[in-house]
Amino acid sequence: MLELISVTAGYERANPVVRNAGLTIAPGEAVGLLGPSGCGKSTLARVAALLHRPDSGHVVIDGEPARGWRHRAPREQRTAFGVVFQQPRMSADPRLRLADLIAEPLRASGRAPAARVGELAATVGLGTDLLSRRPHEVSDGQLQRACLARALALRPRWLICDEMTAMLDASTTAALVGVVEAYREETGAGLLAVGHDRHLLERWCGRTVEWDTLGSAGGGG
Repeated sequence: MLELISVTAGYERANPVVRNAGLTIAPGEAVGLLGPSGCGKSTLARVAALLHRPDSGHVVIDGEPARGWRHRAPREQRTAFGVVFQQPRMSADPRLRLADLIAEPLRASGRAPAARVGELAATVGLGTDLLSRRPHEVSDGQLQRACLARALALRPRWLICDEMTAMLDASTTAALVGVVEAYREETGAGLLAVGHDRHLLERWCGRTVEWDTLGSAGGGG
């Protein structure tokens, strides 16, 4: 179970964008978090993935409280999450070839990336001819495929997709949602899908939570 309990978070302590928010996701469950742009959804998603320390409240991962944030989180908790952000060009190092981008978490964990990179590229529908290219040499959709492959590299137990398809066309959106769903079916991973497209979230997720039911404050993130 992934639990967010009474979370308050933001970037200015006097004006948090998330206030007293609670959310639970069971293993294998797909939960959509629906709300307008700028309401704080991304901040909550970053808290859930241990990328942003909340001002108060708790994150509990499989019954164990989070013991740190970002690089200070213990490896077994940090690698439990795979995250895909809205804007792939802001989450990808422009100097890296796509193969190296996908291999980042494998190298960081001391694992040999060679065979795994090709497997991940095939899983997300990324042609091997693209793996030697850098972000500026591929489309947004191709780069987001590489970012999803990177998120799956360590076989996470929890996926956080923060507006993953917002910049993509309908066919690429369907393809990437299909990859995520196949991974969930295979592994039993839980999913938090953040977005403002009600139709997409309700088709994708078994349960969709409205932002204004979380006890949260708008105005950022």
